[in-house]
Amino acid sequence: MRSLGKTPSDSELQEIIGRGDLDHSGTIDFDEFLTMMGGLVEGGSSEDEMKEAFSMFDKDGSGQISAEELKSMMNSLGEKLSDSEVQQMIHEADTDGDGQINYSEFVKMLSAK
Repeated sequence: MRSLGKTPSDSELQEIIGRGDLDHSGTIDFDEFLTMMGGLVEGGSSEDEMKEAFSMFDKDGSGQISAEELKSMMNSLGEKLSDSEVQQMIHEADTDGDGQINYSEFVKMLSAK
């Protein structure tokens, strides 16, 4: 969020986590994140909002989400993932087989939730 110029307070972050934390574990796991982000797609979010969500993951601006970027973002959401878990997530979303998630794959992944 900070990379997007947003600086939520601790209470605002807790509110965001509370809305997305469906199993009440205190963290947002990847499935919960996809469900939360899928609401952007279902809610008719603008292309700009989808690109903003994608850019939260695509830290280097390459147009691709690498395993390292995915792991970093999930860690920042409180979800500590193993390398094999991250690779499994990449594998599930990576329809072109390049080992990364591009914007189109990201949108498809969210739409599937």
